[in-house]
Amino acid sequence: MRYQPGHKEEKRKELLRATARKVKISGFAATGVDALAQAAGMTSGAFYSHFGSKSEWLKALIEAELAASREMWAGNPHDTAQDWLRFELDRYLNLAHVKHPEAGCAVPGLAAEIARADSAVRALYQEEMRKGHAVLAQRLGDDDAAWAMIAQLVGAIHIARAMPDEGMQRIIIEASKRFLQDAVTRLAAKAPQ
Repeated sequence: MRYQPGHKEEKRKELLRATARKVKISGFAATGVDALAQAAGMTSGAFYSHFGSKSEWLKALIEAELAASREMWAGNPHDTAQDWLRFELDRYLNLAHVKHPEAGCAVPGLAAEIARADSAVRALYQEEMRKGHAVLAQRLGDDDAAWAMIAQLVGAIHIARAMPDEGMQRIIIEASKRFLQDAVTRLAAKAPQ
């Protein structure tokens, strides 16, 4: 059976989307290839026809997830750093993101597992994080603030997810929003006019 041009690449993207949801909930180490294949509605053999190993799949996931984040940031309709940041904070730091990891950013759930992955996975993660950092640094006008923002966002979601009480989850999210908004306001006040 002949497939249309681009069929394999489209199937690969579908596979990544389907399996990402599973891994964001269960974790990378706890999810075997059979479970990934099942989440995508295919056999393990079909999975391996797209990815040579589970590690190769993780690299593709990191690339796809962090590229999607950069695309969202690029689509932010606001011009000023404060308005841009407020929009992003509302988008990222919310209870839906805390309660539904399968629909959100992969980094809060997978960063610890990426840290234990092989050097090729960690190197790709670093490269992709640097790309995201560059976008934030340009928007915020400060390299350190961009790294601090990434750490605060990911940390807030990670910590809030570990809390069983929704009230505590909300406190962590809102405190992080205020902290980051105040930091960017202080940066803007220090910037040369």
